[in-house]
Amino acid sequence: MEKNYMCWPQGVARNLSYPEVPIFQILRSSALRWPWRNALIFGGMEVTYPELDQLSDRFAAALADMGVKKGDKVGIHLPNCTQFAIAYYGLLKAGAVFVPISPLLAERELVFECNDAEVETYIGLDMLFDMPRQALPKTPVKNTIIVSLADCYPPLSAPAKMLQKQPVPEGTMDFTTLVTDYPPEPPEIEFDVKEDLAHIAYTGGTTGTPKGVMVTHFNVVAMICQSAYWGGGGDVLYEDGKFNVRRLEGDSEEDHAISWGEGVSLIVVPWFHAMGVMGYLNMQVLAGITMVVFPRLDPAEYLQAFNKYRATFFGGAPQLFVPLVEHPDFKHTDMSDIDFVVSGAAPIPQYLLEALLDKIPGVICEGYGLSECSLACSLNPPSREGYRLGSVGLPIADTEIKIVDAEEGDKEMPVGEIGEIILKGPQVMKGYWKRPEETAQVLKDGWLYTGDIGRFDEDGYLYIVDRKKDMLIYKGYNVYPRDLEEVINEHPAVAQSAVVGKYDERKGDVPIAFVELVPEADITEEELLDYANERLAAYKKIRLMKFVEALPATASGKVLRRELRDQAQELEV
Repeated sequence: MEKNYMCWPQGVARNLSYPEVPIFQILRSSALRWPWRNALIFGGMEVTYPELDQLSDRFAAALADMGVKKGDKVGIHLPNCTQFAIAYYGLLKAGAVFVPISPLLAERELVFECNDAEVETYIGLDMLFDMPRQALPKTPVKNTIIVSLADCYPPLSAPAKMLQKQPVPEGTMDFTTLVTDYPPEPPEIEFDVKEDLAHIAYTGGTTGTPKGVMVTHFNVVAMICQSAYWGGGGDVLYEDGKFNVRRLEGDSEEDHAISWGEGVSLIVVPWFHAMGVMGYLNMQVLAGITMVVFPRLDPAEYLQAFNKYRATFFGGAPQLFVPLVEHPDFKHTDMSDIDFVVSGAAPIPQYLLEALLDKIPGVICEGYGLSECSLACSLNPPSREGYRLGSVGLPIADTEIKIVDAEEGDKEMPVGEIGEIILKGPQVMKGYWKRPEETAQVLKDGWLYTGDIGRFDEDGYLYIVDRKKDMLIYKGYNVYPRDLEEVINEHPAVAQSAVVGKYDERKGDVPIAFVELVPEADITEEELLDYANERLAAYKKIRLMKFVEALPATASGKVLRRELRDQAQELEV
């Protein structure tokens, strides 16, 4: 379908001029353009853009000295913190590949990801090291680097803080010592940015089996530019190592929600998630925004930060907004400086949208994407008049989206009719790590077959209708039924199982398991629920286990998930 440019946001280029540079050049650029600006604020620590650039140079030098080479995999197993940002840009400067590891994972999941991605250098948190201490000997990890959040506290205020630095475990290295002892002299690395991997991030893809999504330096830079210039307008102007803006005729910076080198964002979306590292780290750095960083969501603390820091930007999944809007402090919070709010990962309910729009003078931009396209492929225009409730917006710059028949995938559907969403653009992944067959299933002739079902309206706005791939989104996190079912099915009492979601406006899709037992099995629903949840990350935990005589199925034996989803909506959780 041809794009209808009648609704295209004013002053935003339809095609962008992407520089072929490694990701860390966005940090170098901002350090040159805004040497006085804070890049991030965390735990009382303020770090300017030049300081972040220098500290990551030091960490790159440390990695190179311990033998990390171009293409080696480095896993970051941290919550959002100053050290995460230093480690991320530092490992990229060393030519390594970033493997994000969620602190929410269970031991079996951490072992799988480290083994599958061939992680040899691990960066973890002192207070969460008990589980990794047991897991890492089962992986290829050779270098273990330990971070303490207490290192972020100024010495004078440290006694007043809750956290104290713990002893560095034997056989590991202290992160702060490394960046102190090494000079800001990163190794000289030659990059082929369209081929060299930058990230391997694990997702269930279109099947639910964990797979590493490979994105290159060029994929990431393109995605960051697509999102930043959507909110800030213009085209990319790259000169003398600096990203700038080439304005379209008649356009000015004042016409846009994002102003370069200005503003303060409140960051709680985790950087170990694609949405976090792309939209809430890299895009912020490119635009020169000051990030106030939180390791987790405390609604009262987060709401206080709007006034404390005169925040201009925040965002996340709708489930982030629920505890804010429902908190008693929300009505007293001054959000009069907010220019831009981004919502993604799940549809935003109308009551949440209205509650936020009543509080802010700026705009809410809801979009759609997936890890396989680095982050986003469509966004609502960044204006109140351009926003359409229920839609995930227009295809962004240099992105083509088609709706094709869901069975064969080769016939484009007319406007208004539903089908599978396929797309192509510079942000689309290189493929799945060590999974050529699965890659071939979703990348066909340059098109990414998303597995999601949608439709276009007459103005080119995209609407998500259903998920072909059965994925659940719980509190903004992707949960894949097959992943949970494999754990349940390992129990000898289980014949087969099916996990579906019960929709909840506050939490998203609540996982519910329907289980068919083997004959004469002796186990209760509670016992099986405990068995499964002990082996799953906290955000994946099954909330209800329901035994059934037989799972509903087609004549060929395929489980009728839609029927189970209907049943799940009637259950009390």
